Amino acid sequence: MRRLQTGRVNPSAWSRVRAWLAMAFVTACFVSCGGGSGGSSTVASGSASGSGSGTTGGTGSGSGSTGTGSGPSSTPTPATTTTIAFATDVLMHHNDLGRTGQMLAETALTPANVNSTSFGKVAFLAADGKVDAQPLFVTSLSIGGTSHDVVYVASEHDSLYAYDANTFALLWQVSLTGKGETASDNFSCQDFTPEIGITSTPVIDRNRGPNGVLYAVAMTKDASGNYHHRLHAIDLATGAELFGGPTEIAASFPGNGAGSVNGVITFSASMYTERAALTLVGGNIYMGWTSHCMSGAYTGWIMAYNADTLQQTASLDVTPNGSQGSFWMAGSGMSSDGTSLYAVGANGTFGTTLNAQGFPVDGDYGDSAIKMTLGTLQITDYFAMDNVVAESNADNDYGSGGVMLLPDQTTTAGVVKHLAVTAGKDNNIYILDRDSMGRFSPTANNIWQELVGTLAGGIWGSPAYYGGVVYYGGWNDSLKALPITGAYLATTAASKSATTFAYPGATPAVSANGSSNAIVWAAENGTVGALHAYSASNLANELYNSNQAGTRDQWGAGNKFITPMIARGKVYVGATNGVAVFGLL
Repeated sequence: MRRLQTGRVNPSAWSRVRAWLAMAFVTACFVSCGGGSGGSSTVASGSASGSGSGTTGGTGSGSGSTGTGSGPSSTPTPATTTTIAFATDVLMHHNDLGRTGQMLAETALTPANVNSTSFGKVAFLAADGKVDAQPLFVTSLSIGGTSHDVVYVASEHDSLYAYDANTFALLWQVSLTGKGETASDNFSCQDFTPEIGITSTPVIDRNRGPNGVLYAVAMTKDASGNYHHRLHAIDLATGAELFGGPTEIAASFPGNGAGSVNGVITFSASMYTERAALTLVGGNIYMGWTSHCMSGAYTGWIMAYNADTLQQTASLDVTPNGSQGSFWMAGSGMSSDGTSLYAVGANGTFGTTLNAQGFPVDGDYGDSAIKMTLGTLQITDYFAMDNVVAESNADNDYGSGGVMLLPDQTTTAGVVKHLAVTAGKDNNIYILDRDSMGRFSPTANNIWQELVGTLAGGIWGSPAYYGGVVYYGGWNDSLKALPITGAYLATTAASKSATTFAYPGATPAVSANGSSNAIVWAAENGTVGALHAYSASNLANELYNSNQAGTRDQWGAGNKFITPMIARGKVYVGATNGVAVFGLL
């Protein structure tokens, strides 16, 4: 049944979200991750001891100078027992496993001081390629006995950087290419040009390895023209490779779909890109794969790798007897409530013939939202639109947007609901009950709520959540605030920005000091990119944008699918050649 509701902000929303975020943050402290590895390591002047991975994955030492080595990579190290957790850490895409985009420990930035007089661009962290991955942040990391707040930047040139967040000094840099390799060519794909290296946002675990670990997937091309995807585990403090990595990505799955041979589909590195942000939960790293330029005999893959051994624990093809069905989600990560994993797939075959339980008999889940078990990647529930075949044929990807999990919501009858928010190219918002996702019916969308006409454009990104309000930024649409009342989203925005965001729209993020000083941040694509800041209570109130002070705060062209990252008084925005840093002047 399609439920269209209006409403106001739930007055008890903040108490519920605090409890939920406390749980989510504790979970995130144990499961986050990030990436790096590779052929060389540079330690900047003035940094600590400077270990870095060598051309064969080894380590080398240096004191404030370049260090390379050729020894064997470090052996797997058991997870530490000490829990390191800081509220100001940003260890994964959109801050938490719910992908809410909230930074609730921001004490410096307020609606009173975020303006063009007091706030602006304070630095630019250079990179050797496009930064399509969201930067990540670690608080008070000891490097050579000195405490640093560290920003991690990944480039499409297969480089990983660690910058001091206060001095902006380069602490170390590593290349994730193997000997004789380069970043992959782009197959003339407009989405990734001029090269493909580290596309997905890494993930960080502060409690593995000697200093914490950053996990990343890098794509490379060797001298013989062969393509590779590898999972890397990088020491946060030194840039050294850990756990015997990197691990070459490979998989096979039973099926007679696109590219199959004798009833088996084999993952081909040349046909895929790791676009969705990495997810780390329950000791496994999860990755979702998309195709190069939506061409060739590709299918939809999700894989899981053990965070300690870097060995594959499970793989799933969601269109094993069909084609396509890949995972873009505009770079958003799969979400998790700690017991299940959630993802939304793009155009692809959906099997409309169902078994007695309502699941496709051929196992094809293209253009659907799916719920999976952790570890084994078994599909336990799903939702496909009643017109899923037509939507897929029309290139109206459901999976152009990510999935965000809401804190527990309570109906007016006192029933607690566990909800997920999704939207794609068709301009509709689909609110799913995670306990009963709706599956498929050719006559109705049997979901919790569907909002038709609320968005003026499709979604290429994810929403944010704060204080009982969902924030969405569609293509050629304003950024909109949709309050939740009685577990239903308002169908009309309570407020919206004056600015409309050109393709691909905006993936907002929120900073606040608990329940006060909330600001919604959004990056604008275009010939001249822009960072916008709005009052969370009224999006019509724009506090700041980076074009207000002339060229002072500009950084050049915008970059697609960028989510602002906020940490300790600064805002970080990925660009075509690095990361622009904004803060109090």
